[in-house]
Amino acid sequence: MLESSTYQYILQQGIEQGIEQGIEQGIEQGIEQGKKQYAVEAILTVLDVRFETDVAEKLKPFLGAIDDLQRLDQLHRVAAQASSIDEFTHALLNLEN
Repeated sequence: MLESSTYQYILQQGIEQGIEQGIEQGIEQGIEQGKKQYAVEAILTVLDVRFETDVAEKLKPFLGAIDDLQRLDQLHRVAAQASSIDEFTHALLNLEN
């Protein structure tokens, strides 16, 4: 009987720890997804304000495919400084930059 209750206790602790880790991981993933979504929307807003073109919205799938937040930050800066939508599009498609 002692083994059974000890086993049950350890099992319960493991389950609780697994649930806590799962929740933490889910929260972290949600935060990352939110940051990515915000970055994409910020880029599109800058492009829309600066160039007043519907091309910006057409770039959304390309921007949404980028998982690297640093790359999105770099593209946000390019959007703010580009002299044309073509210059931004070139930077977006040039993955080495």
